[in-house]
Amino acid sequence: MKIVSYNLNGIRSAISKGLLDWLPSVGADVFCIQESKAQPEQIPVEEFARLGYKSYIHSAQKKGYSGVAIFSRKEPDRVVVGMNNPKYDAEGRVLRADYGDISVVCVYIPSGTTGGERQQFKMEFLQDFLLFIQDLRKLRPNIIVCGDYNICHKPIDINHPERQVGVSGFLPEEREWMDRWEQTGMVDSFRVFDQSAERYSWWSYRFRARERNAGWRIDYMWVSTSLSNKLQSADILADVVHSDHCPVELVISEK
Repeated sequence: MKIVSYNLNGIRSAISKGLLDWLPSVGADVFCIQESKAQPEQIPVEEFARLGYKSYIHSAQKKGYSGVAIFSRKEPDRVVVGMNNPKYDAEGRVLRADYGDISVVCVYIPSGTTGGERQQFKMEFLQDFLLFIQDLRKLRPNIIVCGDYNICHKPIDINHPERQVGVSGFLPEEREWMDRWEQTGMVDSFRVFDQSAERYSWWSYRFRARERNAGWRIDYMWVSTSLSNKLQSADILADVVHSDHCPVELVISEK
């Protein structure tokens, strides 16, 4: 099973930049997106169907904001929308699909870049999401949690970490949360295969950041330790450009 996760920063914008022409080439069995910025009727599900994908969509109540979706070649056994928490579900942040004994959770963790209230909201989400996944794993232990975490875990995951002190996305409390996330029995699949520096998944549109590779690695494929022996490959597709993010991918054995 190949899973690809991609923050599109607006699905309609990404489609206008050739997303649907690119999608067949990557060969994703499960294609998870974040930041759709679209209501269900604004997403061309018939175009995805022509490419062989069934569409499962969780949009924010606020138009043009947030939103996640899963496009799947194989029909899931079950799809669960949200966290059963109106505070977060109103923003369209979590969507789950079950395939046999494997669950794929697509998440768009809030950004705290505006500071204040939204940073507090982000920290509350992180705590509640950790508890949500811990509870889910009691029922569905084989889990893949992919998406935009809006956190760089370690200095290797961000350009010039010494310049990022006090910046949301690299705050000590955010990185400490990710340490706790890892300690619950979650594995950063990309780092199983690649320990190199300067492998990023997001670049600001400002200051020619992508051209200079002044990026952040904030898009992840974390898997439960029970799936560690099924990992076949993981990668960051930095040359793919439909967004200020790029896709990340994971190949896992279903056997």
